[in-house]
Amino acid sequence: MPATVEMHNTGERELQRDVVAMIEHVLADRLGDWRVSIVGSKANDRWEMKIHGPNGFERSYTLEGAAGEHEPRVIAAFVSKMVPTMKA
Repeated sequence: MPATVEMHNTGERELQRDVVAMIEHVLADRLGDWRVSIVGSKANDRWEMKIHGPNGFERSYTLEGAAGEHEPRVIAAFVSKMVPTMKA
């Protein structure tokens, strides 16, 4: 099943589309259902990313805009490192 990716309060629609596409690509070959949620804050440049997967898998990470962590490729790299690589 494809991954579900939600983004809220993160700004530009084009950036959101790129992030969603890259996360979906990273998770495309992973077994099970995956949900990724990224929520921005109006108070600072931090985005909270949460990943939920099969067998109770849960991870979270704070993406710092000042450190370049809002870039789609950087986010995809974090997801790739955090999610097990078992393939379908």
